[in-house]
Amino acid sequence: MPTISTTEHDRYKRLLTSMREDRQPWREHWRLIADYVMPRRYNWLQSQRETRISTQLSNPLILDGAATLAARTLAAGMMNGITSPARPWFRLSAPQFRDNSRVRKWLDAAQSDMLFAMAESNFYNALAVQYLDLSVFQTSAMFIYEDDADVFRCYNYALGEYFFMQNNRHIVDRFAREFSWRVEQVVAEFGLDNCSQYVQDRFKRGGEGYNQKIDLVHMIEPNGPPYRDIGVPQSMPFREVYWETKGSESGKLLRVRGFNEWPGSCPRWEIIGNDAYGAGPSSDAMGDIRQLQHMTKRKLEAMDYMVSPPVVADIQLQHRPTALLPRGITYVAGANNVGVKPIYTINPPIGEIDRMIEQLRGRIQEYYHNDLFRMISSLETVRSATEIDARREEKLVLLGPVLDRFQSEALDASVRRIFGIMYRNGLFSPVPPELEDAEAMIDYTSVLSDAQRAVGAAPLERGVAFVGNIAAAVPEALAVVDWEETIRDYWGNVGISEKNLRTREAVAEDRAQQQQQKAVAGAAEVGPPLAQSAKLLSETPVGGASDALSMILGNQ
Repeated sequence: MPTISTTEHDRYKRLLTSMREDRQPWREHWRLIADYVMPRRYNWLQSQRETRISTQLSNPLILDGAATLAARTLAAGMMNGITSPARPWFRLSAPQFRDNSRVRKWLDAAQSDMLFAMAESNFYNALAVQYLDLSVFQTSAMFIYEDDADVFRCYNYALGEYFFMQNNRHIVDRFAREFSWRVEQVVAEFGLDNCSQYVQDRFKRGGEGYNQKIDLVHMIEPNGPPYRDIGVPQSMPFREVYWETKGSESGKLLRVRGFNEWPGSCPRWEIIGNDAYGAGPSSDAMGDIRQLQHMTKRKLEAMDYMVSPPVVADIQLQHRPTALLPRGITYVAGANNVGVKPIYTINPPIGEIDRMIEQLRGRIQEYYHNDLFRMISSLETVRSATEIDARREEKLVLLGPVLDRFQSEALDASVRRIFGIMYRNGLFSPVPPELEDAEAMIDYTSVLSDAQRAVGAAPLERGVAFVGNIAAAVPEALAVVDWEETIRDYWGNVGISEKNLRTREAVAEDRAQQQQQKAVAGAAEVGPPLAQSAKLLSETPVGGASDALSMILGNQ
């Protein structure tokens, strides 16, 4: 069993307490979101097991599932628009070697290997869960570990069990979680010898001892100063520890290990001030979501009054069988005014209520950006491609900051982590010497990122069109534009890979050859007229025995 000093273990416990206190104000907010949007998924936010099971089965607060459907639509739209498994959504590049064909081929091959490994692992399944977490609770956590079977494996941690802490750059670099595992799981993960005597006794007992729950703590933090050394090499920037909360001695850990890169993907929708957790669509839409449930409840109550109103009945019907269903017959003694009739009748404005409900649904869908992902299908008439592009660009203004944050907090961390695992396991071809000390960049080529870059391509198109119009009257205007760089910038903006363009060296060589060929062709064109002129001069007498050519050469 790994051992650290009691002082260092106490520091971990105090840090966990601090992170728990920092998260506490958010817990009630997340519980409210779970109650009204997705209670079955985050039932552990409830305080008691009985309440949790009841909520999971009945969903008592959700009468209209528009918010749940809108959140799922947002998650699916982001999955398909940002990291679709059906297309390459990122590429590796090294701008300083952009004209080096060997480097470019290696980066393209590494990208293909990574995409294949992602498809073969559970990466996309875990990523879909992460998008749903982010859409509903505006905060999510997915961690990537090396795996003997799948090279790497991804794990989604549940909101309510984990804690974030960010550094001075507002980047999450500390993570902790409290969770429970069965004895059998603890032993399988950490080994029997690393477990406390309490766990070992129950495992050896077998039977129901396997299923007893053990409370654990998992924490990841930066490695090295100002923290004490706990046995992780200083070359590893992050370290991880596990310990049992009960049954183990202070200073006894289940595991200590280091990481060469941050192993987690911890995106937030947006952050406010120094908050470690995110705010977003569910927070903004909560007023309309609760109002929608209230209006739906009142509509159902009004319809109940219309279909089954409170009634007044003749005293003679008391304790007598009655048939109040359609086509039912009730027999009573002959008398006037015998029967059952409503105490009062109501005529609720069901049409107005339906319109208000539809307006609430529409606003909720806008909060969750459903109009962006359903934009084309929701158009009332067929529109031009130009108008569709303009509408998409307008919507991306709202989603752009979220996309940038997701790329930096989630995708960058995931791609770098997967690249590091595959590189250390020798799953790439030999690295070109030029890249040994260089760092590759990550460029995203998803539908949404391509649409964002396409916004930058529009000014280039207008500029080229402007020059073309001027060139019709002033041809010299074409010489003002550097056409090679313009083409390269445009292709980059619309997301076309650089491998489809020739290198600058190859283009320069072609230009030199063309200039040389023009020079040779020009000399060939000038040669015959000069020879003919020389012949004429040599045959032209100027007096005496001289000719014109000899006279000219003699004068020189």
